[in-house]
Amino acid sequence: MAAPSERCWNWLVPLVFGVTLLKCLLIPAYHSTDFEVHRNWLAITHSLPISQWYYEATSQWTLDYPPFFAWFEYLLSLIAQYFDKEMLVVQNLNYASDATILFQRLSVIIMDIVFSYGVLECCKCVNRRKESKEIMERPAFILAVLLLWNFGLLIVDHIHFQYNGLLFGVLLLSIARMFQERHLESALLFAILMNFKHIFLYVAPAYGIYLLRSYCFTENKLGGSIQWKSFSCSRLFALGFIVFSVFAVSFGPFISMGQLSQVLARLFPFKRGLCHAYWAPNFWALYNVMDKILSVIDVKLQLLDPARLSKASMTGGLVQEFQHAVLLSVSPFATLVCTLLSIMPAVLQLWLRPRGPRGFLQCLVLCALGSFMFGWHVHEKAILIAILPLSLLAVENRKDAGTYLILATTGHFSLFPLLFTGPEMPIKIGLMLLFTIYSFSALQALFRRERSLTNLPESIYLSGLIPLEVICEIIYPLTAWQQRFPFVPLLLISVYCSLGVTYSWIKLYISVLTEPGTDKKMKAQ
Repeated sequence: MAAPSERCWNWLVPLVFGVTLLKCLLIPAYHSTDFEVHRNWLAITHSLPISQWYYEATSQWTLDYPPFFAWFEYLLSLIAQYFDKEMLVVQNLNYASDATILFQRLSVIIMDIVFSYGVLECCKCVNRRKESKEIMERPAFILAVLLLWNFGLLIVDHIHFQYNGLLFGVLLLSIARMFQERHLESALLFAILMNFKHIFLYVAPAYGIYLLRSYCFTENKLGGSIQWKSFSCSRLFALGFIVFSVFAVSFGPFISMGQLSQVLARLFPFKRGLCHAYWAPNFWALYNVMDKILSVIDVKLQLLDPARLSKASMTGGLVQEFQHAVLLSVSPFATLVCTLLSIMPAVLQLWLRPRGPRGFLQCLVLCALGSFMFGWHVHEKAILIAILPLSLLAVENRKDAGTYLILATTGHFSLFPLLFTGPEMPIKIGLMLLFTIYSFSALQALFRRERSLTNLPESIYLSGLIPLEVICEIIYPLTAWQQRFPFVPLLLISVYCSLGVTYSWIKLYISVLTEPGTDKKMKAQ
């Protein structure tokens, strides 16, 4: 990737302004329990000493993010007190005054400045080989739209409510620094990111292997053999010192108070069960529905006790531990093994054939997808960790663009159940249609001289999302089954979308493993 010579500000500022205006219009929209989660964290960090942050349990929404995010909430609380001091009282559960809503919504919008800066730096790294005289047909412009106007990020942060824009901004900035060969800055940013939200451990193997292979070896020929004599202990020490220092600053106060085990117990609550509140569209969704089908068949054939079938229900929509009725029950250790096996080929490929920052980014996406596919208690929103970085690859390569369209469309559609209220239905459908139509048209125009980005079976599958939406949100709620089986629509969406996510994962893997290596370094100025 090479940096465009002209500045991006001429067209980036209007894009940022437009999406910010949309975010402001969404301030009165529905917000989920995550809104109360973050209000409670504001109250905890503002009202209580640090020694009680990870012990406080007045609310069920206890603090379960790493320390840097706790300090971030504390800094926000210093401003929040000027909006409404009552929101900072721990006992005021489910408090949502107009001033509180305004403050929390604005805090997300303002922190998206970090995301916009990350997008800008990534746009500077886009290859100019496909540059067009028309601004809207330039890869950098298309990438900016795919990132800034990303449908999933908009509804998760600015309707459902979270601070993913801030976090993904740091991730994108870290990726950009990697492309610019500013490796230590990239490592520093990623270490900070993991101490804001530990879900980014998903992609840590890509960072570790690439930095070890392509930075610690000073005479490393990309795609060639390793020059073992060129290994730099000083570079390894510098990397280790940066990462260790960040974690020491983050966890040091809690280690000194003897609270490390309590903090880790909050960060990794393995008793929450295999699946989140509804099934994320991953391998376990397919596994669960297969267990459900087999259990029903076994009951019909009188091979299984009906009592076990009731206990094996995975459609209750609740976070809970679960024992499968027919198939082997899955433990946290089993998901860890499956996850490691799923990312191992990508990690080995990165070590044996680094192929520069592009190889790093491919490995990062595959690590994110592998962890999403096989992880324990995966949140449906975690699909964004794969979709957003894949946007950078999509504007560079036709195959990646096709994979992106399938993954983004199915991944975004799987987020629909997050917004289940009536007033938000036309908003989510409208935004989804606009983003999807733009993604298809812009990427197809970018690769107009090549084949279509999706084949006939892929197009048929994606078209199936339309009747699925009609059935799940219009027809099914009018039937008598709605009262008896209220979570069937969630099951259908998760299982159908899991097919697309799984297909995208396999397709990307095939592309990465069969892609010819190159010794040419890719730099960004």
